[in-house]
Amino acid sequence: MAVMRVGTCQFPVSADIRGNSRYIARQLRVAKQRGADVAHFPEGALSGYAGVDFDGFDGFDWELLRSATTELMGLARELGIWLVLGSAHQLGADCKPHNSLYVIDAGGELVDRYDKRFCAGPPDGSSGDLAHYSPGDHLSTWEIGGIRCGALICHDYRYPELYREYRKLGVQLVFHSYHAGNVPAERLAMIESAVGPEFQRFNQAATLTYPGITMPAAMTAAAASNHVWISCPNSSAPESMWPAFFVRADGVTVGRARRNAPGVLVTTVDTEADVYDSTAAWRDRAIAGVLHSGTPVEDERSRNRTSL
Repeated sequence: MAVMRVGTCQFPVSADIRGNSRYIARQLRVAKQRGADVAHFPEGALSGYAGVDFDGFDGFDWELLRSATTELMGLARELGIWLVLGSAHQLGADCKPHNSLYVIDAGGELVDRYDKRFCAGPPDGSSGDLAHYSPGDHLSTWEIGGIRCGALICHDYRYPELYREYRKLGVQLVFHSYHAGNVPAERLAMIESAVGPEFQRFNQAATLTYPGITMPAAMTAAAASNHVWISCPNSSAPESMWPAFFVRADGVTVGRARRNAPGVLVTTVDTEADVYDSTAAWRDRAIAGVLHSGTPVEDERSRNRTSL
C-alpha cells in the first residue's frame, strides 16, 4: 500500500534569507516530529518573492542563498525527510533567474528542480513575474515511497493542461506551491471592491479576491478531474489571501491551516484509498481525445439537430 505523510508548511516569507531559513529549519523539524515523510514549502520560501517581498534581483546575495540551501539540504539529510523548497535559481548573466522548487531527498541530495512555467505578467515583461523571472520549460516528476509526484508553482494553476500532462505521466500527488501573501491591506481592500462585496455570500473564500476565489476552486477541480492529491502551501505574511490547505484526490479539502499565521499541516496520503472517482472509466479516453462516454449511435434523428 502506497502511503505517505506530507507536511504542508506556511510561514511569513520575506526578503530575509536567513530569517526564511530559520523558519524552514524549524518547520522541517516539526514536520519530522509529526511523522511527515516530506515537508513542502511556499513559492520563494527561501529566497523571498521578487516584486512582492523585495523589488528585484539587482545586488541579490546569491552566495548567501546557495549557502542557506546547502545548510537546509544537510538538515534534510540529518532528519531523514524529503524537502520541496521554493526558491530562486540563478542563471547566466544575461538571463533572469528561474522561480523554482528544489526537490531534495531524505539523503539531502538535490534530485530535481521544477521551474515555474507560467510566470504572470504581460508579454513585454514589463511587470509581474516576467519582470523578474525566466519561465521554465519542463515538468518534474519523482517518486517517494512508491508514490509518483509532480510540482507546480502558483499561477500555473490557471492552466489545467499542466495537470493533464502530469496525469499522463502517472502523477498521483502534486506539490503546488503558492505565494499570495504580504499583500498590503489597502490593496486587498481594492481587490475586494473590484470583485464586488455584494457577491461575498456567493463566494465562500478566505478573502474576496480573484485568486482567493478561483485558486481553491481550481485545486478542487484539478484534484477531482485528474484524481490527484494536492498540497497547497502559501506564504502566511499578512495579508495572506488564503491559508495553506490539502486536497484529496476526490476534490475534498481534508485540512486547512490558519490564515496569516505560521503552521505545519500534516496529511496522510493513501493513493489506494477508496475515494470517489466518477470519471475513472473515461478519463484516459478523454485525455486521448475521445470526448464522449459509451458508444455513439448511427441514427438519422441523432444526426438531425434542427428538428424536433
